[in-house]
Amino acid sequence: MRWLIHEWPYAALFTAVFLLLMLPFISPLGLALTLIYLQLPLYMLHQFEEHDQDRFRKFANQWLAGGKEAFTPLGIFVINSAGVWGLDLLALYLAFYVDLAFGLVAIYLPLVNAVSHIVAALVKRCYNPGLWTSLVLFLPLGGWALMVVSKACQAGWTQQAAALTAAILVHALIMGYVKLRLRKLKA
Repeated sequence: MRWLIHEWPYAALFTAVFLLLMLPFISPLGLALTLIYLQLPLYMLHQFEEHDQDRFRKFANQWLAGGKEAFTPLGIFVINSAGVWGLDLLALYLAFYVDLAFGLVAIYLPLVNAVSHIVAALVKRCYNPGLWTSLVLFLPLGGWALMVVSKACQAGWTQQAAALTAAILVHALIMGYVKLRLRKLKA
């Protein structure tokens, strides 16, 4: 388990390539479900850019916590595995078996993340780990996926708002985790 906590970005990169190679078997399910499915490997590519050589944790601890360890390797792993992979998988299952609109959560998650990277870059006036894939993958492909899936499931404003709220809540929970960690470090 120790290996996975520290080396997961490389496993994510490998898995992303594998999942992308599975696209021909997924695409017969239709464009909307394919685009929901695609969110996970795209997010994994983003995670590699973000977390290769522990870049994001070091950057965030310096910027958000003034050099204190608000983000631990275990925390980063849990956030990215349960919080991203788990949520994307749940959204895909619910989109397939219950209602396609549940897939909007998997689409809004990277879009919200992209906005946070862009805002951080504008505030800091510098690159932050994950910015390039946010700009190149999340915004264009996420925007397209949002249009296609919204049209396919005829999502109304309540479904859009619920999915967006879920994505924002995930990011708010991460910030809550940071605040708790900083409080513990002060004690």
